[in-house]
Amino acid sequence: MPRALVTGATGLVGSHIAEQLTASGWSVRALVRRESRWLGSIGVEQAVGDVLDPVSFTAAARGCDTIFHNAAAITDSGGWETYRRLNVDGTRAAIDAAASAGARLMHLSSVAVYGPEGRYSASGKKTDEDSPFAALPEGAYYARSKRESEQLVMAAHASGKIWATAVRPTVIYGRRDRQFVPRASRLLRRGFAPLIGGGTSTLSLVHAGNVADGAILAARSEIAGGRVYNLAQDFDVTVRDCFLLGARGLGRRVRFIPIPMSVAGAGVWLFKAVTRVFTGGRWSAVSNASIRMLTKDNPFTSERARRELGWSPRVRPEEGIPDAFRWWLDHPDGLQ
Repeated sequence: MPRALVTGATGLVGSHIAEQLTASGWSVRALVRRESRWLGSIGVEQAVGDVLDPVSFTAAARGCDTIFHNAAAITDSGGWETYRRLNVDGTRAAIDAAASAGARLMHLSSVAVYGPEGRYSASGKKTDEDSPFAALPEGAYYARSKRESEQLVMAAHASGKIWATAVRPTVIYGRRDRQFVPRASRLLRRGFAPLIGGGTSTLSLVHAGNVADGAILAARSEIAGGRVYNLAQDFDVTVRDCFLLGARGLGRRVRFIPIPMSVAGAGVWLFKAVTRVFTGGRWSAVSNASIRMLTKDNPFTSERARRELGWSPRVRPEEGIPDAFRWWLDHPDGLQ
């Protein structure tokens, strides 16, 4: 029986990975700061510790075949140092724990590594894993930390220290989401939603269950060693349809407030409200990057994952989006 260690197992992607592994017969251990009733209910062994504590991390990894490293700082709660410690130092600890255990390492990265200016090609070509990285703004703490941590993982594989792979999702949603779904829900429960330019652009949005599928496939595929995979294009869903499906899950009707592009560019408060839903407020002011995110189609391609890993996403937005919003409505306190 294969045995896995999952970090960030009470988070969005980590919880879906733990759930899928246990359902498919893996023995799963989670490195947690405090024990979770939900993890216990699905048969996950829990090792209390911290990704920044090498002793507890190494002990938790002992006897494991694979480490799924998902723990990361996502929202700004202390500037660069917060991101650096958990995302960079935590990944360094994951590499050391994998080396000690002789385990494979699957690292959860992000499309943020491409940079806000590096994902939209002037030629219209989709951003793939060979696309060059753009320079990152000084204040792009999350993107900087994810780029640095991914580079650490790939360097460790290249040096022969460990076997490693990484996946790069975009905005993730699903049951147990603490970011996108709660923000969108608070907007939709008011009964209206700003719609920029008709809301016909396709979103950079992917279901957590589909990301978990891709992460597990990468960890088990020999070809994935030393390679990274975009998991950023499971199914196309427009901004308008996303709001309608979310409102369905909440049992609410939603009225759209059209916002012409010319007005959106001026940075009115309605535009700022909708950008906070999709960006998490990581842009303190309306920017070209956030405007493009909401008015241009998803710039990423996940064809490498489909071709090399056989990634075939199972959860469609027509099912996954209402389910995620319904779960949030039924679990206001989140995952316990």
